Amino acid sequence: MALAQTELVASLLRDAVAGIEVNLAESDPRGDRDQISRLDRHGGKGGAFVAEIRADVLAGRSQCAMHSLKDMPGNEETPGLTIAAYLERDDATDALVLRAGLTLDVFEADGAAGFKIGTNSVRRAAFLRELYPNAEVIHFRGAADTRIHKLDNGIPQQLPDGGEVGPADAIVLATSGLARVGMSDRISKIFSTEDMLPAVGQGIVAVECAETDWQTRDYLSRIDDSAARQCAVAEREILWVLDGHCNSPIAAMATISGDEMHLSAAVMSLDGAQMLRDAASGPAEYPRELGRKVGLALIAQGAQAIVDETRI
Repeated sequence: MALAQTELVASLLRDAVAGIEVNLAESDPRGDRDQISRLDRHGGKGGAFVAEIRADVLAGRSQCAMHSLKDMPGNEETPGLTIAAYLERDDATDALVLRAGLTLDVFEADGAAGFKIGTNSVRRAAFLRELYPNAEVIHFRGAADTRIHKLDNGIPQQLPDGGEVGPADAIVLATSGLARVGMSDRISKIFSTEDMLPAVGQGIVAVECAETDWQTRDYLSRIDDSAARQCAVAEREILWVLDGHCNSPIAAMATISGDEMHLSAAVMSLDGAQMLRDAASGPAEYPRELGRKVGLALIAQGAQAIVDETRI
C-alpha cells in the first residue's frame, strides 16, 4: 500500500511539473520489519513508520517522503522538515473484513459473541468494544494483504513476549487502503463515521520535505489539495491540544461544505467504557482555531485524564 501511495505522488508530480524526473527510493521501516510487536515498542507509529524515512530526507538521501498522515505524530515537530503537500483525501472510513465462509448476519448476532476481532489500533479497538460488546478484540499486525492471509488461513498472531493469540474471525482495515491494494471485494461492512470515527488524518497522504528545499517545496505545492490541508490542520490541532501520543485513542474528522467546516472528535478509554465526544462548526479558513475549540471542549469533559491514563 505504501508503494502504491508513493507511485501516486510520483504520478501527480509528473503531471504537474513538465519534464520532472521522479525516482522512487523504497524504505523498509521498523514497523514493517517487525510485524509482531505492538507499535508503542517502536515509539508508536511515528517511530515505526516515519522516523527512519524522515532521517533520509534530513540527510539528503531523498528530496521528499510520503506518509499516511494518520501515522505522523501530532504532538511533536521535526525541526528542518515541513509538510509541503496534502493529497486529496480518500475515503476515510474503516471496513470490516470477515474470514472466508463467515457471513455478516452470523457474525453480528448477539454482539458478535464468541468471535475474535483483530486490530492493532487502540482507536478501533475502543470503538469495536462499543459496537460488539460480546466479541474479543485481539492484537493483530501486518500489512493489509498479510492480515487477510492470516485471517483466511486461521493463522494466529504471534505475541511480542512469546505465545500467540487468535486466530481472528474478523479484522478492521482502512477502506481506502483495501482499495489501494485491490481488495475492496473483501469488505463485509463499511462503518459509518458516526459508528467509528476515523483516526486523525485518515485517508490523507502527506508529503514532507526539507524546510529550506525551496525547489522541492515549489514542486510539491502544485499537487497540494487545499481542502485536505485545512481538514488536516483542524484535526491535528486536537492532537496538539490533548498532547495525543502513539497510544491515545483519539479520533477526529473534519468536512468542508462551502465556506464552512464541521469538525467531530472523540476520546475514549481503551476498554470502550468511556466515550467523550464533541463537535463544532466554523469558517473553513480558520481550521486551527476550530480544532483548538473542539480540543478544549473535550478537555472540559475530562479527556485529558483518559489520554494520560493511556500513556505508557
